[in-house]
Amino acid sequence: MEHRSTTDGAAAARRARFGRLPARIRPENMVEEKAATTNDPARHVHDPETSWTSFSCLAVDLGL
Repeated sequence: MEHRSTTDGAAAARRARFGRLPARIRPENMVEEKAATTNDPARHVHDPETSWTSFSCLAVDLGL
């Protein structure tokens, strides 16, 4: 009999903890709005002197 009361106690604890779904979160509360950064034209300027450094080349790696 004691085993059954322990099981019933455990079942009651599970029901108390997991017996219902959590509160629903509204979609408006799941979105974070941030201000966009301003466009920086200097960031996208093409520099032909250093553009080769951003690419991997096997011939350059081997010193050919």
